[in-house]
Amino acid sequence: MNTNKKGIILLSGGLDSLACLDIALKKDINIELALTFNYGQKAFKDENEASLNITKYYNIEHKVIDIPFLKEINKNALTDDNNNDFNNLKNVWITNRNGLFLNIAACFADKFNYNYIILGANKEEGREFPDNTKDFIKAADTFFEYSTSFKPKVFAPCLEMDKIEIINYAIENNLPLNYLKSCYDKSSNNKKHCGKCMSCKLLYNAIINSKKPELLGEIF
Repeated sequence: MNTNKKGIILLSGGLDSLACLDIALKKDINIELALTFNYGQKAFKDENEASLNITKYYNIEHKVIDIPFLKEINKNALTDDNNNDFNNLKNVWITNRNGLFLNIAACFADKFNYNYIILGANKEEGREFPDNTKDFIKAADTFFEYSTSFKPKVFAPCLEMDKIEIINYAIENNLPLNYLKSCYDKSSNNKKHCGKCMSCKLLYNAIINSKKPELLGEIF
């Protein structure tokens, strides 16, 4: 990894993007901008609040990108108020979402000379979602060789880590876990996390098996 380079991060307010942000900074990537996407997901308000808190903590500029058409063509549990089946894989995956996010970030990278686009992909979710894999990252890098003049690289520092490894990294490095919001369900009775959706279950399992399982009381 080259040092003293500029970066832009895709920030969801969840564990993976928080850890990737911190890792990238420790790799001497100067992250100047965080993008949070509003594609009509039910949890956007919470995700945006978490992302705002995280960017304030790290003193990074935050920008929301609205892409409403994604909701129009993707009616599933993430976007449809009448669908709360958060444990069905097809109901929590938005086709080509990461591809679109990366391409939008690449527009900013080309305009403002960002060397790296930071993506919160991880090994565990890569088993289920094809846009969280090594092959996907490699393909994105290749695409940007042709579609941009500055040719930013995609950096996914958690790509070889599972959720337990990521939460342990966060614990060891005192990351602001109190800001996290990884829940798909906006109607979780004012709790930070519902504990029932697929995202919450992955986070819950990671914390239970982490170096600090007592974190459950703070996050759930």
